[in-house]
Order: sequence, then C-alpha cells, then structure tokens
Amino acid sequence: MTFRVAMDIGGTFTDVVTYDGTNRQVRAGKVLTTPDDLARGVFEALEGFQIPFDEIEFFVHGTTQGLNALLERRGANVLIMTTRGIGDVYQIARGNRARLFDLHYRKPAPLVERSAIAEVGGRFDAAGNELEELDEDAIRLVAKRVRAEGFDAVAVCFLFAYLDGEHERRAGRILREELGDEVLVVLSHEVAPEWREYERTSTAVMEAYTGPSVHRYLDKIEARFTDKGLHVPVHVMQSSGGLVNADFARQHPLQTLLSGPVGGTMGGVAVSKLLDRPNVICVDMGGTSFDVSLVMDHEADVSQDGKAEGFPLLMPLVNLHTIGAGGGSLAYAEGNALRVGPESAGAVPGPACYGRGGTRATVTDANCVLGRVDPNSFAGGGMSLDLDAAQRAVAGLADELGMDPVELASGICDVGNAKMAQAIRTLTVEHGREPGQFALLAFGGAGPMHAAFIAREIGVTEVVVPRFPGAFSAWGMLESDVRRDFTMQFFATNDSLDTRALATALETLRGQAVEALTEQGIRDENRFVTHGIDMRYESQDYTLTVPILDTDDVTGSDFVEVIQQRFAEAHHKRYGHSTPGAPVQFVTIRTTGHGRVDRAPTETGATAGEALESTVREVVFDGRALPTTIVARSALPVGARLAGPAIVHEETATTVVPPDAELRVDDNAFLIIDLDAQPGTEDA
Repeated sequence: MTFRVAMDIGGTFTDVVTYDGTNRQVRAGKVLTTPDDLARGVFEALEGFQIPFDEIEFFVHGTTQGLNALLERRGANVLIMTTRGIGDVYQIARGNRARLFDLHYRKPAPLVERSAIAEVGGRFDAAGNELEELDEDAIRLVAKRVRAEGFDAVAVCFLFAYLDGEHERRAGRILREELGDEVLVVLSHEVAPEWREYERTSTAVMEAYTGPSVHRYLDKIEARFTDKGLHVPVHVMQSSGGLVNADFARQHPLQTLLSGPVGGTMGGVAVSKLLDRPNVICVDMGGTSFDVSLVMDHEADVSQDGKAEGFPLLMPLVNLHTIGAGGGSLAYAEGNALRVGPESAGAVPGPACYGRGGTRATVTDANCVLGRVDPNSFAGGGMSLDLDAAQRAVAGLADELGMDPVELASGICDVGNAKMAQAIRTLTVEHGREPGQFALLAFGGAGPMHAAFIAREIGVTEVVVPRFPGAFSAWGMLESDVRRDFTMQFFATNDSLDTRALATALETLRGQAVEALTEQGIRDENRFVTHGIDMRYESQDYTLTVPILDTDDVTGSDFVEVIQQRFAEAHHKRYGHSTPGAPVQFVTIRTTGHGRVDRAPTETGATAGEALESTVREVVFDGRALPTTIVARSALPVGARLAGPAIVHEETATTVVPPDAELRVDDNAFLIIDLDAQPGTEDA
C-alpha cells in the first residue's frame, strides 16, 4: 500500500489530492460534483488517477451531506421527547441581542414543530438529584406515536441530563427496543453534556435532523469502497479540525457538519507553520460559497460552541463564516441595481461558459469577459469554456441595466469582492482584530483569482497561494490529526474550588480520551491529551477556555493564582481589558485527545533557474485593457519574480496579479503576491 488519498466534495466540484509513496509525488485534480449521487463523483475523480484501491493506505474525505440537508431543509422528520413542563424550550429559543433593534430580524423557523414535541414524566433537580422517577410507560406510548406517524429520528432532551444522564439512557434503551434500528435515537447528554437547556436541545435536534442523511451516505460510500477493494478505514473530517473513522462519524454525524470547508483551515495551520506566518486569514472561494476562517498563533480558531443557520450548537468547531459568493454566483438586477449571489448556478447547469445549459451571468462569466480566464486551460484543460456564451449572458444583463458589457463584468467582480471583504471583517474587525496583521491565504478554484482585490480592500499586504489551490481543502485533510473531544460540567468559584476533585475529573476525562484514541487505531507514541477549563468573571454570562498545561500541578497551593492570571491574560487579549483579583468562576472542563497520523512529505518539485516561458494578451483591470503576462505555474521556478498585471494558470485554479503588485515564488513553490496596500485602508 503506497497511496494516501484525500477528497473534498463541494457544491460545484469534487477535489482530490493523492500522494504516491513510491515516487513521492503529490497530484491534484477535480471533477464536477454529482448532486444526484455524491458517491458517484468521488469514484469518477479517483478513476481519473488510475489508483488501485487495494494500494490505498490512508483515505480521508470531507462531506457536506449533513450541511446540505440543513441548508436545503431536507433533513429527517424529528420528534423531541423532553421533561414534562418544559416542552416550549425549543420553540421559545433565545432572543438575538446582536440585532435587538433590527425590525427586520426573524428567528429561524424551528426544525421541529411544536406538535412534534412529547413531554414525559421523570425529573432531576439542578444538583443532579432524582425528584421523580422516569415514566417508562409514557416513553412506550411515544414510541408507538413515532412508528405511527413515520418519524425518522427522536431527540431525547431531559432537564439537567448533563448532570445525570440515567433517565436519557433508559429512555434510549426503551425506544431502541420498540423501534429497532430504523429510527435514529439521539440522547442530548451524549451529544452535548453541558448546561443551557435550549442550546443542548438545539444540538441534539440538529444531530437528529442531519443524522439519517449522513448515515445513508457513509453506508453507501463505505460499501462501494469495500466492493472496489479498499482495505483501510474511511476517515472523515470533523468540524473541529480533526479526523475520525467512518464508524464514529456514523454514531456522531453532527461532528461532520462543516467537514468539507474545515480541511482548508487545517491546511492553513500547516502553511502557517511552514512559512512562519503566525496569523493567517484563510479564504476558500469555490463555485458556490466563500468560506473565511482564521489561524492565530499557528493554531486554528476553534470555538467551543457556534451556530449553523442561526441554530446554536454545543460542540467544538472551527469558526467559519460562509456566504453565498463563488464562481457560480448569479448576477441579477434588483431595483436598477446590480446584485451578486447568494443564489448559485452550481454544477448543473453551471455558469453560461460551462456550456451545460446555463444562460444567466455569473462571476465566472464576468471573469471570462474580462479576459482573466484561459478557456483552454480551465480545470487543467479538463473543461473548455464557451466565451461566446459568457459574453451573451453578461451582455443580456448589461442591456437590462443600461451598461456596457465590459463595465458590467467589472461591476460583477467588484460587488462580489466587496461582499467577500465584508465577510472577512466579520471575523476580524468586528472582533477587534486588525486584518493588516494577517497574511491572506487564498485557495479554492476561484480564490486566487479574487484574493489580491479582496486583500487591498481590507488592508492586507501579502497574499499566499499554495500549491494545488483548487484542491487545497483536500490537501489540508492529509495534514490533519485524529481528534476526540470530551467535556464535563465543573461549577466552582475561586474560593470554593476543590483542586483534588478537579484533578480527579481531569484524570477521568484523560482516560476517556485515551480509550477513544485507541478505538481510532492510534498507537501510544502518537497520542497526547490536552485540557482546558471554561472560566468567567462572576456575573458574566459567557466564558473563555483557559488551558491547563501538562506541567501544572493542579493540586498545588498556587494553582488558583496561576489559572486566574492565565484567565486575566486571555481576557485582556480577547477583549482588551481584564480585572486581576476579581472573583472568577469555573464552569466546564474540556479535554481533547489528539492522535498524530503519518503525513505525506512536502515535496515542492520545483527548481531554480529554469527559463520563464510566457505570453502577453490584453486583460481588463479597472476598466482598461492592459497588456498582461500569461504564464503557466509550472513554468515559474523558485525565486522567480513577476510584475503585475499577470495571470498564472494551473490545473486547479487561476491566480490574478493586478497592476502595481508583484508576484514571487518562494522556496516552497508557493506564490506570494506583494501588494502596495495603502496604510489605513480598513479604517477609511
């Protein structure tokens, strides 16, 4: 077995990266995604590489199956079973403080109607003591209703189950006895063993809603891989940035919600360390969406909770901000104004230039009209673009708006770039982070084409384009490790903290993490465990996770002072201020098990001193057609420099270097675009 394979299934393209251990070569490619059967696109992509399945030693992929089910509202039919008297928790939800005075704000429609919420007897109190025995007869009646009304999944969410999950476990056993394996049963204390009833319920409902579609997909792809001779486990990317095998993903499908785009973030972590750029903005622009994430101090920006389509999730996940802006985003007129996205032409029919029946103008069509895309080298020559169709699509919209087609094409790109720049500000400026202190890592099939323009808009002066940018998320999956996360509620103040109890809890979680890594096939020498604890000042609502280092003696006399100081530093770094000496509270222990996996060596395949072969043609920038250098990336040796305007084309992407910018090839064969961004642009 010599091949390592990673695959990222996107809305428009399915990307694949392979590493051949025999000749130490990395290859990348892409095929159009097959929305009717995602697994078919996976095998079509692999067949193009002619890799014997029985020679694959490691396979990982990212899937948007669960996310698509959520976005398209085609998830499972879910019933919620909860404690008698609190059936309205999920429907009431939370108010939105950030948009308190927004008259147009509407809460997202719940995934479960009020009529599909069943209440049963049995209750614990806030200290974890049983107040009322579980009504098992009522649970059997709920099971009969589930069968009679055709529900696909049941989310069991009992009050204070994070303190004692016994009632939920018994309810789960009864439901499985009555319903068998045909109905998915989700227990909230297994999905999110944390406080906040609505958030825990929302998380359990989300797993129940997306779980069946993820199950079906994983069952199908594993069976087909086995039939073709694959003898190693299929690994899946998690939303937290770690890998798990498909068996675990089936048991915990919600962990794969952001599976695809997170691969790019983990690739960003690898690039951050390789290039010694501690702070990196990762932007992934594909055919359908634009994903933004951050790497800070060489680590992915991971939150212990987040939201998906407005629904809260209690689970570790990379902070991703996604908008509908990609190469396939449709341009249209609204009130005599130009709009771009979020609707996308997708893979079918795709942009007009794809020649698959699309007739409406997209961002890719606009780039064709501006001359920024080589119709003969698109997708490595695997697709030949129809420039006439692109021009007709753009001209039709231009007539509607009374504009020149070239002027409109520039406007489409400018509007798209402005939307993407604002998406970056959501994770940077709005959180007190200065974009100019980051490098911009651009990937995705369309990312390098727009990155320099976006960077200038937000005041970033350096753009990095990695190798195989169009398949970079798949490459990032090969750079990821196995990860399992565990939590335990641990309420205490700095005065009441029992350090021995804390040490016991940490050892319990450590044991769970080690056991989980063993189940994932990780050897002793390749695993390590890290701990953290959520802290806050008294009277605060939300928390910061503060690391508990392995060198800490938790039972030592100065532990409270040490951890308080660490919290104060984290608070100052995050919010710009802290209050040393103020009373603090400890809320939740968080333990992560990490399992290192073998990686493919970084082989650049580049040499210095080769001749630069290029051509020149006119390309439109700022409304003017300028002579522009056109060069294949394979013709750029290490150390090469190229003044803009220039366009670099390769198999998976096209990089555009605007006027007054310079491109150079670094020692890793990465493209570095240096921009003369004006200081203070972002503040203007």
